[in-house]
Parts: sequence; C-alpha cells; structure tokens
Amino acid sequence: MKKRLFGTFGVRRTANDVLTPEFASKLAASYGTLIKGKVAIGGDTRTTTPMIKHAIIAGLMSSGCDVIDLGILPTPAVQYAVRNYYDGGIIVTASHNPPKYNGIKFVDKYGIGLSDTDEIAIENIYFDGEVDRASWKSIGNLFKNDKIIEEYIEEVLKRVDVKSIQEAKLKVVLDCGSGAGCFTAPIILRRLGCELITLNSQADGFFPGRDPEPIEANLGDLISAVKNLGADLGIAHDGDADRTICIDEKGNFVLGDKSFSLVQKRMLKEKNENLAHENTTNIIVTTVATSTAIYDIAKENNGEVIATAVGDLLVARKLKEENGLFGGEENGGLIFPDFVYGRDAALSAAKILEIMAIENKKLSELVEELPVYYSEKMKCECEDDKKQEVMEKVAGEVANLGYTIDTTDGVKIFKNEGWVIIRPSGTEPIFRCFSESNSQKTAIEMAEWGISLIEKFKN
Repeated sequence: MKKRLFGTFGVRRTANDVLTPEFASKLAASYGTLIKGKVAIGGDTRTTTPMIKHAIIAGLMSSGCDVIDLGILPTPAVQYAVRNYYDGGIIVTASHNPPKYNGIKFVDKYGIGLSDTDEIAIENIYFDGEVDRASWKSIGNLFKNDKIIEEYIEEVLKRVDVKSIQEAKLKVVLDCGSGAGCFTAPIILRRLGCELITLNSQADGFFPGRDPEPIEANLGDLISAVKNLGADLGIAHDGDADRTICIDEKGNFVLGDKSFSLVQKRMLKEKNENLAHENTTNIIVTTVATSTAIYDIAKENNGEVIATAVGDLLVARKLKEENGLFGGEENGGLIFPDFVYGRDAALSAAKILEIMAIENKKLSELVEELPVYYSEKMKCECEDDKKQEVMEKVAGEVANLGYTIDTTDGVKIFKNEGWVIIRPSGTEPIFRCFSESNSQKTAIEMAEWGISLIEKFKN
C-alpha cells in the first residue's frame, strides 16, 4: 500500500504552509491513538519548531498520552531518551533541509523510526478513521525533562577513550550549522580536551551562516578555517545533529563513506581483539548506496555486511534484528546500536577523534590507508507524482541494455567500471544519483549518464 504522508523517515513539508499546527496536532493525535503511553518530544532550532511542537503536544495530550518535553536537542538524544525511558517519541526537525521546511519524525519504544505498517496505520487514522479523544478526566499530562542533554553527553563520553583524546591535544574547528548540535557538540569536544574553535555554533533557525546540509559546497568557511588556523580536524553537523562530516588537516572534504570506513575498521578491530562490544555480532549494516570499501574492510577484519534500502531507520532496524556491531549511511550518518538506534553525530565525532589519538596519525593519513574508490553525487528535480513512472522506465531501459541491476532501492546498475544508483528522494522532489568507480573521471561520467536517464523519462 502506497503511503500518503510519510517519506523515508517521518513527514517533512514546508512549515506553516502544508505543515500547519492543525496538521501537526491531528497527525500527533493519530500517533497517540496508536501508541498510548508516555511520549517524549524534542526538536531542532528551526524558527517554526516551537509552534509545531506545541501543536503536537496538544494532539498527544488530547489522545490521552502523557507528554515529556525534552526541549531543543539533537535527534539522537531524543532517540536515546525514548529507548531508555519512554513508550514512544516525536522529533520536530527537517534535518538537513532548508529553513522553510520542518518535519515530524516518529519513533517507537526503541527509538527507531516507525515501520511501514505503523506509518500506514497512522495515515489511515488521520485520513479515514477516528482519532481517540480522551475525556476531560483522562487527558494526558505534560512534564519536562531538561536533564537528558547532560545524560546524553555523559553517555557519549563513556564510549570513547577520553584520556587518550585529551592527551593528544587536538585542535578542532567545529561548525554546528546553528542547529541542535550547538547544545551538545562544543561541550563534548571541550571535555575531550580539544583546543576548540567554533563556527555557526549559536542556535539560529534562520541558519545565517550556511544551509543545514553539511555538503562541501556549504562548508567553505570551515575548510578555510581549518587551513588558516592549522587545525587537526574540522567537524560539521547537520540541523538536527545526527550526521558528522569531517575536513582533514589539509582542508580536504572527507566523504561520509570514508568516515564510515574509518570507524567500521576501528569497531571491528575492537571486537576482534575483545576490547569492547562483547554482546554483538560482527555484522555491519549499511545501504545499497554505500561504498564497496565497506565490504573490503569487512572482509579484511572478519566482518559481514548486510545492505538495506536507503534510510537510517531501515539500517537501525536491521542492526537490532541481527544484533549488529555498527552501521550507517554514506552521508556521514553513523549508527552505534549499543547506544542509539539511529545516526549519531556526537559519538561519530568523538570516535574519529579517538582513532586519530590512538593511532597517532593525521586524518589524511588514516584516510589514505583505506581502500581507494572514487565517487560522484548528483541530483536533479522531479515532481513527486512522476517518480514512480520515471523509475520504472529507467529500470526497463538499463535491463534492455543488458546490465545487472539491484532494485532494493531505486535502481543500482553494475557496470565493468563500477556502479551507479538512481533513486527518488523520500523527502524532496528530486532524484539522487550516486556513482563509484576506479577513477574520478569515470565516476563523474557514470553519474552524468544516470542523470541523463532521469532527464530522458521525466518530461
């Protein structure tokens, strides 16, 4: 059954246009009708977050749920709180989207994004059914918990070798993008003994310094600061602080695939040497859009890779099912399942600092030791109602050309020189096209070919 509201993770729309207080309140009441119990709520720094959050609180209380307001904080901190204390959770965020957007992410009692079944059940209540409205005697209560941020920070620090990082005395430039990471990342890095310079680390829902998405085009100031100040590392977060992107000491943008590979290598080494992670398997979970390097590193370090469709909630769910060690996506979103069943920017950054400290190597040196593949990422606009038709025509075209394809998510096309994946975004009216090959020139050519296929069939 096709979903009518939900995308890859939650519902994301332009705020106070489609995503109005009325919409948010009824959707939250539909979720409350399904889940019943204690529901935590938190959000990012967007200008519309307080408005939408209050509407959600009202909807939840109206359905009889008790609501615990966690304040403005990173998405993984909300997921941590729900997993440990509550029956469900809602996060008001549009993550990396521009300021005019906002969104509502729903999670289950484990802090994992809802299953398709639950999302469709909520949609059915919203559109076709009846929301449970509690009697005046049974309306839910509202509580506040402003201690979760402190607890979350402490738990991040417990999971890395703080002493080694402090002794390394690393100089770090941190760009929080004026998002929710402003309330956690500077504190964590200072407690890790870093000499810290901050950019865009004042909370501001207009995102005046840069767009929330931590792509290379948006990180010019961070790259310049790292080079000009002689820093060891640059760190950038997205709007809700569930993704970490790194800049090495030379000012090079480090692709999310590389940081994934780096942390994966460390996690498997810890596991194999019985240093940590005793109660997990050697399974690494990622998506079909992630680099072949992940498979190479798993093979070298006694690991096993499972690939899912794109979406961190799908990766998280598979990690839980398989009792996996580590997972994530190619966009800098890394998942540490013993902590949070979702992408976590803070622990990702701390883990990368730990690797640099213990190995006593610069980030560029660590990246050079990884398997070498070249990638390219492109996107093009496409109306949502045309995506399915375009996808079917692209799949038919490449099948007729005789290529091997994987349709786990979109169409992944395997060629002699590498692979290209074409998939519709679940959050924006665009197609994304990623490629990987043995040279940058070929990777660009393959991505351009993928985009040409979309353009051919979308008009």
